[in-house]
Amino acid sequence: MGDLISQEVSGNLYFVPFKEFEKINQYDITNIEKAKLFSGLCRINTLYMIAKAGSGHIGSSFSSMDILAWLYLFEMNGQVNSPVDNNSDIFFSSKGHDAPALYSVLIGLGKLKFDLIHKLRRIDGLPGHPDISTPNIITNTGSLGMGISKAKGMIFANKKLGKKGNVYVLTGDGELQEGQIWESLISAVNNKTEELIVIIDHNKLQSDTAVSKVSDLGDLGAKFSAFGWHVSRCDGNNITEFSKTLENCKKVKDKPKVIIADTIKGKGVSFMEHTSIDSDVELYKYHSGAPSKDAYASALLELHTIVNSELNKFGFDSIELENIVRPEITIQEGLHKMIPSYSEALLKLAKKNPKIIALDADLILDTGLINFKEELPEQFLECGIAEQDMVSQAGGMALRGMIPIVHSFACFLSSRPNEQIYNNATEKTKIIYVGSLTGLIPAGPGHSHQAVRDIASLSSIPGLTLLEPCSQEEIYSLMDWSVNRNHLSTYIRLVSVPYIPILNFDITNELVIGRGTYIRKGQKITIISSGPIMSNNLANVAEMFKRKHNLEIQIIITPWLNRIDLDWYKEKLNETSHVIVVENHYAEAGFGSFVVSNLSQEGILYQKKNKIIGLNEKPMSGQPEEVLQYHKLDTISLYETILNFVED
Repeated sequence: MGDLISQEVSGNLYFVPFKEFEKINQYDITNIEKAKLFSGLCRINTLYMIAKAGSGHIGSSFSSMDILAWLYLFEMNGQVNSPVDNNSDIFFSSKGHDAPALYSVLIGLGKLKFDLIHKLRRIDGLPGHPDISTPNIITNTGSLGMGISKAKGMIFANKKLGKKGNVYVLTGDGELQEGQIWESLISAVNNKTEELIVIIDHNKLQSDTAVSKVSDLGDLGAKFSAFGWHVSRCDGNNITEFSKTLENCKKVKDKPKVIIADTIKGKGVSFMEHTSIDSDVELYKYHSGAPSKDAYASALLELHTIVNSELNKFGFDSIELENIVRPEITIQEGLHKMIPSYSEALLKLAKKNPKIIALDADLILDTGLINFKEELPEQFLECGIAEQDMVSQAGGMALRGMIPIVHSFACFLSSRPNEQIYNNATEKTKIIYVGSLTGLIPAGPGHSHQAVRDIASLSSIPGLTLLEPCSQEEIYSLMDWSVNRNHLSTYIRLVSVPYIPILNFDITNELVIGRGTYIRKGQKITIISSGPIMSNNLANVAEMFKRKHNLEIQIIITPWLNRIDLDWYKEKLNETSHVIVVENHYAEAGFGSFVVSNLSQEGILYQKKNKIIGLNEKPMSGQPEEVLQYHKLDTISLYETILNFVED
């Protein structure tokens, strides 16, 4: 093992084969010792899965690993694939970030096919967050705060069906900022839900920041006790202590139980453990993403050494690892990124206008607000994982003359606080909502994080204008319009993945509400779209039509998702016989439906064939190109769909 680091740097990834897990059951050692060994092997495989996938959540996977190992090995009464089958205990992780840990446990127990260890975040493998399409996954999670409520529903149904079994729910401590968690506590006590055992993975960090720096939980035990829950506390990374706490907890009758399991984020790898990080370091860097080659090699060596030390102590042979060549990650040259350009535009506008306040929902890295917080701390407010609270705070600010700019992932911002956004809109104030991570990709995190229904959720809110920039250059003009020209509220839809810029995209035209910009001119076929992903694919489609059919396709890209200048479109579509709208969103009730409906009502589409191309089913998890291809939104698929439509 001594030369493992040098081998890894040269390009290898290592995992524990299934035969090594089978050996553990044969060892004449205590259950506690078996669980320690099992969790060690699972940490190695979790590290492997995330490194191979190129993304994932190491920190929270490692903090919860010992809890998962004990529950699945020695506590649960045979979990099955459906909560309505048999009399069985049920476990699920409400936070969902620790999916790689859960997968590695299920793989190590033979409850998932071992080959899936190589397919984290792949379209034919394991989604980035738990999904019931995976065997032995009981419920979809990833959208935080829902777990306790779902568990209560399962227990209610079990009682009606005459079935028995405990329901174990693992939550994160940052997750406790979601309001639904606290809503769920009261009736669990009123209904004497003794089958419910909630375990808090209390690793003290949310995403990449200390919970205490965002929304300090205070005396967490006292809070649960005040609701009437039975409260226990233990070291969640000490299997002996956790197992005893759980044993005593199960003896309590007529009330739900919560175990506050104090854990260490990144447990098992010294330099990944959050307790090893200096107190003046602002952000924890192993919350999400894949480790570097050197970090992977060092972590693997440490985990392997710990496991072998335990085995050798009992006189057992060291584990044998298998390896693959690390997949090459090629970074395409010339890619552009929206978030840094947006960050620059926001900072520039805010320096001119002290009324601008940026609000964040624990996503400061992803939303591009680090520089803003550092340079304008008095104009920044961290709200934590509490989107409804954040949006209503923004509503209060707007009523007092401020210009709040609200940030989160679009999948959460458009849905969780939808009622609050509507309430703000009815007050006719100005608030700017910025949703990042929009559209089908990145698809690795899974459908809970893919914002493909945000246009449908927000487009009918009165006075709210929806925008999507197509390029870095367009961001500032749209931001300036939202801050300085629009009198009401705006939602800006930002693609987070790097994209290929459209070479002939011209934004020199004056920004006029409801109009678009040509990226190609033609006559017979007009395609209308928005955003950089579909626009680039369509530019390639147009090149294919020109090359193969000597046909020029007209392409109009617009940032206006729910505003339309009908006179302008009437002129541009005058000689067109086929009108197609392509969107990075569900085809139903999205941008395409808005465009086609308005054009049809005005008779602009009379005697013109029209079609909407978009997503038609739950989005898949996987790598960008394979997911776009699966949903027929890649260049080749779009070309074939459009060609068939035109020739029909």
